[in-house]
Amino acid sequence: MAGRFAPRPPSHATVRDAVPVPRSGSVPRQAAGPRTRTWVPEGPYDLGLVLGVLRRGGGDPTFRATRDGSVWRATRTPAGPGTLRVYACGGEVRGEAWGPGAEWLLDRLPELLGAADEPDVFEPRHRLVALARHRRPGLRLTRTGLVLESLIPSVLEQKVTADEAYRAWRRLVSWFGEPAPGPAGTGERPMWVMPAPRTWALIPSWEWHRAGVDDKRASTILRAVRLAARLEQTAGMPPAEARARLEVVPGVGPWTSAEVVQRSHGAPDAVTTGDLHLPRIVGWALAGNRDADDAEMLRLLEPYAPEGQRHRAARYVLLSGNTPARRHPKMRRTDIARW
Repeated sequence: MAGRFAPRPPSHATVRDAVPVPRSGSVPRQAAGPRTRTWVPEGPYDLGLVLGVLRRGGGDPTFRATRDGSVWRATRTPAGPGTLRVYACGGEVRGEAWGPGAEWLLDRLPELLGAADEPDVFEPRHRLVALARHRRPGLRLTRTGLVLESLIPSVLEQKVTADEAYRAWRRLVSWFGEPAPGPAGTGERPMWVMPAPRTWALIPSWEWHRAGVDDKRASTILRAVRLAARLEQTAGMPPAEARARLEVVPGVGPWTSAEVVQRSHGAPDAVTTGDLHLPRIVGWALAGNRDADDAEMLRLLEPYAPEGQRHRAARYVLLSGNTPARRHPKMRRTDIARW
């Protein structure tokens, strides 16, 4: 694989010499303060639990949770880059947005916060699931309406440890992305908006290598960004149809498509198959079987299939914290950038 990469640029060249990236001054700013919107959830609500699935590691440059309980997101919308700050105040949730994508983000704020979700239709069929739901009643399934922002980091997570994937996402976004509009884009730890599809397509091969991304995952992302418009259209499709279109892209399989629609569509039945850990966790929690495979996991989740709630049931299993003890060492961490 290393032999396919072109020579690195001279030592005096910076990462940004490879791909032109707009400077912070070129990002449109709002003349006045942020645009705002308020949404009132029905019943118990846990903001961190709802939006936490969008975070790709503790150092994710597109996501930040602050001590005051706010959640910040820097994202690329169809209207352009935007920054969203969301926080709970009393019985309501307030959103503030900056940048060209501010209006788009606020228009879809309720869906992002889980307004389109229907948690009341869920009926626990296992005592452990019922207990987890009782302890964490504020779970809602987010719906971002954005596909590439979930697809690209999901591809980076294929066949590697979470640490490796998060490191690659952090490097690529901070190297080639745009500063987040508004106050989040400044300071000692600025947030970044992920690169535009064209920018992803122009990243040189040696920079993928430097970020720790092998040729297979990089090629999948390059194929996806060339079809960005067609893939973003899937946000308006039913989850099953969206997954079918996503899986037309070579390198995108059932595991990746499920991880995407769980976030972009808030799909309650899109259970992840092909995962290294999830079948064992579900098998152990629901049947004491630490060697369960995908088939066994789906069998255990079958009671939730008629209502289309298998992914939600799996989420509650994970929230229960009932996981089997580790029998083998963790997967060895690697960094191909050092090869």
